[in-house]
Amino acid sequence: MLDKYNNIIYVGKAKNLKNRVRSYFVGAHNLKTTKLISEIADFSYVQTNSEKEAFLLEHNLIKEHNPKYNIRLTDDKSYPYIVITNEEHPRIITSRNVKKNLGTYFGPYQNAYAAKQTLRLLNKIYPLRKCVKLPKKECLYYHLGQCLAPCINKEKIDYEPYIKEITAFLKGNDKDIKVYLTKKMNEASDKLLFEEALEYKKLLDFINITNEQQLISFNDFKDRDFISYEVDKEDVSLQILKMRKGKIIDTKSDVFPLYLDTDNILSYLYDYYKETPIPDEICFSDKFNENEVKELFGSRAIIPKRGKKKALIDIAYKNASYDLKHERLLNKTKKEKHLEKVNAFNLFTGLENIKRIDLFDNSHTFGSEMISVMVVYKDFKPAKKEYRKYILKYTKEGDDIGAFKEVLYRRYQRALVEKTELPNLIIVDGGLNQVNAAKEIINLLNLEIKIMGLKKDLSHTLSEVIYNDKVYKINKKTPLFKLLSKMIEETHRFAITYHRKKRDKSLSVSVLDNIKGVGEVRKKKLFNKFISIDKMITGSIEEYKDIGINETLRENIIKSLKEIYEKHS
Repeated sequence: MLDKYNNIIYVGKAKNLKNRVRSYFVGAHNLKTTKLISEIADFSYVQTNSEKEAFLLEHNLIKEHNPKYNIRLTDDKSYPYIVITNEEHPRIITSRNVKKNLGTYFGPYQNAYAAKQTLRLLNKIYPLRKCVKLPKKECLYYHLGQCLAPCINKEKIDYEPYIKEITAFLKGNDKDIKVYLTKKMNEASDKLLFEEALEYKKLLDFINITNEQQLISFNDFKDRDFISYEVDKEDVSLQILKMRKGKIIDTKSDVFPLYLDTDNILSYLYDYYKETPIPDEICFSDKFNENEVKELFGSRAIIPKRGKKKALIDIAYKNASYDLKHERLLNKTKKEKHLEKVNAFNLFTGLENIKRIDLFDNSHTFGSEMISVMVVYKDFKPAKKEYRKYILKYTKEGDDIGAFKEVLYRRYQRALVEKTELPNLIIVDGGLNQVNAAKEIINLLNLEIKIMGLKKDLSHTLSEVIYNDKVYKINKKTPLFKLLSKMIEETHRFAITYHRKKRDKSLSVSVLDNIKGVGEVRKKKLFNKFISIDKMITGSIEEYKDIGINETLRENIIKSLKEIYEKHS
């Protein structure tokens, strides 16, 4: 689940995705779930082949992205591996921590109990070392025939045959052990030793659970991308499964026009990998031409024909195919909703053929620096190349009305001189006073552009629209509210981003920098206390004492600030 900034806020799994998602929006929920629902803006999903793969993918995604609404699996715990250690006298152990030098890893295993029981069986069958530290004499395992006792055996022990058999078993070649356990189970049953037979039956079940094939994690801890696509007469649906350190941790999917041939798929990937670090391997579907992908990506590009890599490419294809089938339906719904909003906007404003809307917002940097921004919508979509930032030159600190006048005059006086495109509508963040200020400048420049004001309540939610000298209360459930809210939120986001950059710069470079006795700590205290330079100059003795500045330093600060003001006035 994604928020409006495309951040992952929750990861979950479901056998029936439709029912799972719908359950969040039906009925009452606890406080945490209600808060989650309020922040959901979009969904993305990946289809897997089994429940086990879904468990492991969920685990990997939560570990990688740490979504704020996931409580389980966010700690340092993880699914266990079975490890054949690379010690002189190897052991078979379970480990939740991955250490490259420890040995050969198998897993991870979603069912930790089944993995431990399988490990217990392997330790019974194969006489590898059991002790963490070698004792000075043989232990009970030696007498049970479950250990070769390297502690007393002075000759070199050949472990290779045992390791080959264990490795084959953990890779899925468990036929011989299953035959052996089935025989033992039947023998116990024939002797009416039903409890013993049940134990063998449980071991068979644990082996089946442990060796169930899963594709989400590899044991070589390499970085790989698995790429496949599906096409029809109009579009390409591309899917990239991203494996990092042997685990699938992310996906990238996109649907874009076909342009008559598939050459643009490779162009897309070439551009993508110019901006993204190339992994150890890029595994392509056999739909790609091997010579072409090797020419672009060299020896890192491979086209697997069988095995787990091919199976992961098949999963990528499965997701790409699904996306292509549902993309048009999704786009159709989005287009219908967008058209509904545009029609509501046109009906409200009485304007037709709106091609461009300019939106303005102001912000302060500690009150000592004012900035303003312009956001542009063309055909009701953000035109980010047209966005502009303004440092106010003539407006006094804290003068919001003056800021709108200055910026609008600079913006449209220049547009008239350079004969650039003018908007059909101007929207300002504010109420009637801000709208009147904007009208004053537009009339001064002899322009005929409609002005709209968007006023927010204390919770920063759009509450009133000022248009044609009237104030309208706006219903939050209407398409008009949704469109205007999105536009003003985008404007506010752009202003806040610029504001923060200016604020951070102000903390490191400011008029206080060259004043003796004022370091970084006192500078922050002064800005937090007085907010603006004007208030620092008029600050009382008591106000300065509150932040630990004595009378002598206070007078020095005020004197220095006045000199700076006189120099620039």
